[in-house]
Amino acid sequence: MAFNPVTIKKIKRFRSIKRGFWSLIILGIMLFVSFFAEVFINSKALLVHYNGEFYFPTYTQMIPGKQFGLGYSYETNYRELKNKFKHENSSNFVILPPVPFNPYENDLKTNSYPPFAPSLNERHFFGTDNVGRDILARLVYGFRTAIIFSFILLILNYTIGITIGCSMGYFGGKFDLFFQRIIEIWTNVPFLYVIIIIASIVIPNFLILVLIMAFFGWIGITWVMRTMTYREKEKEYILAVRSLGASHARIIFRHIIPNTISVIVTYAPFAISGGIVSLTSLDYLGFGLPAPTPSWGELLSQGWQNMDAWWIASSVVGALVITLMTVTFIGEAIREAFDPKLHTIYE
Repeated sequence: MAFNPVTIKKIKRFRSIKRGFWSLIILGIMLFVSFFAEVFINSKALLVHYNGEFYFPTYTQMIPGKQFGLGYSYETNYRELKNKFKHENSSNFVILPPVPFNPYENDLKTNSYPPFAPSLNERHFFGTDNVGRDILARLVYGFRTAIIFSFILLILNYTIGITIGCSMGYFGGKFDLFFQRIIEIWTNVPFLYVIIIIASIVIPNFLILVLIMAFFGWIGITWVMRTMTYREKEKEYILAVRSLGASHARIIFRHIIPNTISVIVTYAPFAISGGIVSLTSLDYLGFGLPAPTPSWGELLSQGWQNMDAWWIASSVVGALVITLMTVTFIGEAIREAFDPKLHTIYE
């Protein structure tokens, strides 16, 4: 696939903005680790060699302990199995992920109560929360949930907002005035109260939260696209296409939207960071995803309730700062790369 010279120039301009470029690499690594988290953070083994046979438990069905001579029918405890093979001094072996805990597992100790401080020996690199679950596992799996939530929310908001905004700007008149009044009413609806009411009726799940957020989140991009469409529709190329008999839908979707793509792309990273913050805030307040779903907001709430366990709050705050900084720097770099005026220089 060959890019045109203008696109190549924009890509080079993006790469020249170092903090945006390196932020994209860091975010890419975070996405890779989170989407393949089962390989890096999981209580299941990556590989088991037992009596001359190889097993790959991570992405296969549950393997009972009796399969490896442990004497029970429920899922194998692979940390226990690894210790068993180690004491037997046999050719059998187990390869575990770097963090051998899943985000739902309670790792409790005798005569001691969680939360437990970070420990390299016990492989709890960021410690545990107040019920003994590994914080690093909760962070990584929680990031995956938050980023998927933000991307789905972005698609819904952009689909609704761009369609309505372009229609308002293109048709104008009574159509524009009607939707302006609708949006003014919409913006005065107390979003948090709606969440509280719904949470009191049903337990919000992933789909319900996405739909509620999309119900209120399309307004911002709508105003932007309305303004851009008002400007674009008066240009000569739109008048020429209209004189050739192109339909309204073709003019909007084949000509106006492609010529405002720089604005759409520029706003996307900031919309993603807004989605992450919104989900984290709702989880912190207790109106987000149901327990025991891995969630940054739930961890932040635990950190507030257990100030002595400094590792809980500091881990979440650190993850939030890194994520929001990288997304913001990427957004700035994209804005600069797609800006034809080149009015700003980033070093």
